Amino acid sequence: MSTPYYSNFPPCIVFGIDLQIGLHIIRELGQAGIRVIGIANNPNDIGLRSRWLTEGHVIQQPHSEALLELLRTLGNVYGRCPLIAASEDHLLWLAQCPTSELGLIHPVLPSATALQAVINKEQTLELATKVGIRIPYTWQPISLADIDDHVEKFPISAVLKWKNPHIVRSTLEKFQLSTLKSEHVVTTSDLRKALLRYSDLGQWPMVQEYCPGYGLGQFFFIKNHHAIRRFQHMRLAEWPPEGGYSTVCTGLSLNKHADLQERSIALLNLIDWEGVAMVEYRYDPLTNRSWLMEINGRFWGSFPLASQSGASFALITYLDAIGEKLPKLPPVKTNLRARMVFTELKRLWRICIQPDRVSDPAFQRKPFAEIARFFADFFRINVRYYVWSWRDPLPFLQDLFNMFWNRLR
Repeated sequence: MSTPYYSNFPPCIVFGIDLQIGLHIIRELGQAGIRVIGIANNPNDIGLRSRWLTEGHVIQQPHSEALLELLRTLGNVYGRCPLIAASEDHLLWLAQCPTSELGLIHPVLPSATALQAVINKEQTLELATKVGIRIPYTWQPISLADIDDHVEKFPISAVLKWKNPHIVRSTLEKFQLSTLKSEHVVTTSDLRKALLRYSDLGQWPMVQEYCPGYGLGQFFFIKNHHAIRRFQHMRLAEWPPEGGYSTVCTGLSLNKHADLQERSIALLNLIDWEGVAMVEYRYDPLTNRSWLMEINGRFWGSFPLASQSGASFALITYLDAIGEKLPKLPPVKTNLRARMVFTELKRLWRICIQPDRVSDPAFQRKPFAEIARFFADFFRINVRYYVWSWRDPLPFLQDLFNMFWNRLR
């Protein structure tokens, strides 16, 4: 299909354009000739600066009547349009909105039961075992007495995660506690101390055994229980260093981890998932074992790599949402690498200057190798960036400004 053909289609609304996820949805659709309307929470959101954005709006109270009014207005102007949300918070809010409140705008959403299954990590892990996927040994504390009974028996080291962080976030804020994506502890006393932090709350995060290796992400667009598109990558560097989210990742051939891909698809089908999803594992190359970490039922943080590799997940999502036949797409590139430079610098500082703050004693600290790779990547022709683009430089400059402004404040 040619770009002019796409330009005659309805515009796509992208909700949540403050990070690289929304930015690359804009870029992918815009470069295909699709008109993109972005909804930001802040006038400094990087997506507002993209050359591929047709129209931008700022609603500083995102889940509000003002946003609903804007969506209804856009529907009156442009007719029936799809809306792609870039975060789980936005997806959950849209899922709870009556259709009548949105006018002619059609949010791209999975079913309510499927969305709940991927957001609730405990439920995800239970379902994974039914399709033969290995999961970490997990314990959910239910009381102080339960902690006293089990904390000494739990394998160390361990990782603490909330089974549904969206539900507990407001309660944590009332007790002035942070909603941590995960917390790594390496001794029994550290585990006890971390759990007792939530005693007044009366709720506790799940505790999982720590799984060695690196992050392995498998990405799919599921339609009628079939994987229409696939992509996968491995994490070369993470923040924090002992395990977290990707700061440098590289594409992998789809011939690798083929059996695990099929199990991932089986899990998504068991959940009755439709649309894009990331199935995230921890993979240990020494033992060739993988453990399921979670499912992201949305566009993921390392989406820039998939987009720049030609996976076209945003385009597929848009075309499916408007009922168009999907075009024949070329094979994805599997030789590209993507990086988040600012977060890489934080990682280098931690490894080289603050090694005592790396909580995993098994983490192999190689500062000279890390520094060498950091600089060498600037000269590799296969390296791409989460935000920077020669064709679209203003989002990077805005990101740079935001970083320094936040530091000054």
